[in-house]
Amino acid sequence: MENVQIILSALWIALMLNYLLGDVLRIYSGDFKDGEMGGMKVSSNMWLGIAILMVIPIIMIIISLILPYPVNKWVNIIVAIFFFVFNIIGLPTYPSAYDKFLILVGLGFNLLTVWYAWQWV
Repeated sequence: MENVQIILSALWIALMLNYLLGDVLRIYSGDFKDGEMGGMKVSSNMWLGIAILMVIPIIMIIISLILPYPVNKWVNIIVAIFFFVFNIIGLPTYPSAYDKFLILVGLGFNLLTVWYAWQWV
């Protein structure tokens, strides 16, 4: 099998870029209100939580390249499943078709991450 570490790292890059694309489109489409999320004001602690959550795919890019097998395999599976569940739960909260489409693409990246990590021997 190809170097699974590189494939996993590339999948995390693709997921991160997919998330960023959604954010950019949300801003330019007018679906974004400064300082709010879902019609509610967001506190600085909530922004910190969001930053921590969204830096995880960035950290996974590096982790996928440096952690040894089998720890690497299981970290990738667990984190990808976490993001899959997180996005499935959040999917109904997005009104725009482009958001739903990008979330589905992200779910595909999560499934590929789990599949490649699971197949890793």
